[in-house]
Amino acid sequence: MEEKNFSLYTASAAQTKQLGALLAKAGRNGIVICMEGDLGTGKTTLTQGLAGFLHITDAASPTFNLMNVYEGDKIIYHFDLYRLNSEEDLEEIGFYEYTQEDGDIIIIEWPDRFLTAMPEDNLYIKIYAQENNRRKIIITLNGKKYFTAYEELRKLCQFLR
Repeated sequence: MEEKNFSLYTASAAQTKQLGALLAKAGRNGIVICMEGDLGTGKTTLTQGLAGFLHITDAASPTFNLMNVYEGDKIIYHFDLYRLNSEEDLEEIGFYEYTQEDGDIIIIEWPDRFLTAMPEDNLYIKIYAQENNRRKIIITLNGKKYFTAYEELRKLCQFLR
């Protein structure tokens, strides 16, 4: 399958949160989301928008916990791989067991640290900071499993291009 991706832009933290809500709507049946971006680019903001759509109010960066679990309309497993040193560390935190669950929402920050360990099927989101609080966001579909969610998100995000 050829790689499918699209780009969009957000002009504020509020718009990045709105994108997160659209992502939750598109991925409501379960999805794996990999988010790559430098510190401060909006990964947590995007996650908060996604969690808020699912009636979760306590979403935060799991940097010091490595994984947070949020329960609302869906269960979200939110991983932060920044502080891990090896794929053995992934094994120790139960990463592989969680990422194979169907029906849940899995968010993985810093997937680029262990690309070969990521689930084959995912939506891969790269966030780039630009001037004036703008963000360029590239969303790529990997595999076929989330094609429907990807297409729905692409349509929902028409106004952000």
